[in-house]
Amino acid sequence: MSLVHRPAVCARLLAFSVHWEALLRHPRKYILATWWYITGKRARSLAHFAPLLGCSRRAYDYWMLKEQKTRPAAIDDDPSIIALVKETPGGDLKATLGSLVSQGIPAFVIGPDARDDLIRLANEIDWAMKPWLLPITSGDVLSEGAAHGYRRGIRGFAGNVVYADDDLIDARGHRMSPHFKPDWNCELFRYFDFVTGTCVVRADCAALMAAVDAADWDGELVRLMLGDGDVKHIRRIHSHRKTRRRPRLPLPQCALPAEQPRVSVIIPTRNRVDLLAACLRGVADTDYPDMEVIVVDNESDDPESIRFLEDVQKTGIRVIRHAGEFNYSRINNSAVDRATGELLCLLNNDIEMIDRDWLSCMVVQALRDDVGAVGAQLLYPDGRIQHAGVALGVGGGAAHAHRFLRPEDEGYFWRHALPQFVSAVTAACLVVKRDRFLAVGGLDEVKFPVAFNDVDLCLKLNERGWQSLYEPRARLIHHESVSRGLDRDKVGAERLSRELAALKQRWRTDTVVDPYHHPHLSRASEQFVIAI
Repeated sequence: MSLVHRPAVCARLLAFSVHWEALLRHPRKYILATWWYITGKRARSLAHFAPLLGCSRRAYDYWMLKEQKTRPAAIDDDPSIIALVKETPGGDLKATLGSLVSQGIPAFVIGPDARDDLIRLANEIDWAMKPWLLPITSGDVLSEGAAHGYRRGIRGFAGNVVYADDDLIDARGHRMSPHFKPDWNCELFRYFDFVTGTCVVRADCAALMAAVDAADWDGELVRLMLGDGDVKHIRRIHSHRKTRRRPRLPLPQCALPAEQPRVSVIIPTRNRVDLLAACLRGVADTDYPDMEVIVVDNESDDPESIRFLEDVQKTGIRVIRHAGEFNYSRINNSAVDRATGELLCLLNNDIEMIDRDWLSCMVVQALRDDVGAVGAQLLYPDGRIQHAGVALGVGGGAAHAHRFLRPEDEGYFWRHALPQFVSAVTAACLVVKRDRFLAVGGLDEVKFPVAFNDVDLCLKLNERGWQSLYEPRARLIHHESVSRGLDRDKVGAERLSRELAALKQRWRTDTVVDPYHHPHLSRASEQFVIAI
């Protein structure tokens, strides 16, 4: 019997191939992950293994082999779907048409002279049937059962756009590079059209005619039908594509807000005058007209730090003394009570500024009606990413997305480089309207005195319709936990365990699927890699 008919043997061979590649490419990391596994630290081992194995060139082959296959249901024609095939040079039109015919979808070819073809099509379609249109590019093919998947997705759906995941297919028919997409993210779509070519739209004659003069007529049709954002995502691969649209990079410069309201910058600190001095120099050099800087001193006892705090008060910086054990939430809440700014900027004392416009970039986003907390792109001193938004469920709680990625690398479809809605952002550098911060009760001083208070804050804001937003054009350096240290001692580890348990209980992060992540991406890795 051939290996093709022996899936268990194929799975073992592919698994061996994935592990062998990971060992050859990253021997030290692989050995460390193996050591954690042998010593019983399974969660830590999985966190190390996940990015190593998920980045393998054979990882997707293994995922496809292990994926639970379901037999496509019988093809029907309700609701009606009509394909508009965009003919492109070199595109295998025959393959595309064959794929559509096999799944019972009638197709119209839109040639290079798209305007005339689209006008003729508009007159031929029976609009009384209320058809859905499926724009597809020649060379792309539907996956098995895609037509049924789309029809099931649009039945009873009141919106106008339903999109699915996709992958690429090479000349030999080999599938690769899956794109497991986020649920609808209108901010990300501004810079990256991840919908057109893998969606069906509920369009009418007027909408189709409105797109006929656009060079990118299929993309324009999708944009017209997005409307108020009632969009549905099918978390399955429905298209095998020859090429994809690319993000619009580099990003345009941040637009300065028409109004520049006062921002209260709140910086908790304890000793470490070297870090605080560098942070305050960066704040002073920031190009923003109206800032109130509040330093909250949590019992500094170093003489040099005490003298420094006395000196900075003479420059107009407010210094508030906060006694008691370190409670990040209480420290910031007490400063918010005394702040006078319309907006708050929570800022760690171990942050260094790279660009002068970082605060303006964040403020213009925080002033939007639909936005709550705004987070920045934070880099380690060696230039790798420390924070590019927060993904729920990773590690059972929440974790920084795209950590350790180089900003110049593509990563996962350039997600780290694009503004987008996220579930949460870190309070190491966070901007939010003061009234919205207070409306949700600020930071939770009881359940989250040190960790996850920012995640909890963001989720409370999200519940009120003020979505968290990641803004990569605000770039700063973060010396993560340098001033406070890591929670590796027994007391710190027990506290972190309690806060993680509280996060799971309140927000069910151990079971929830982050709408901006994906069930087929690993919950063990902060980098977006296939879950295998």
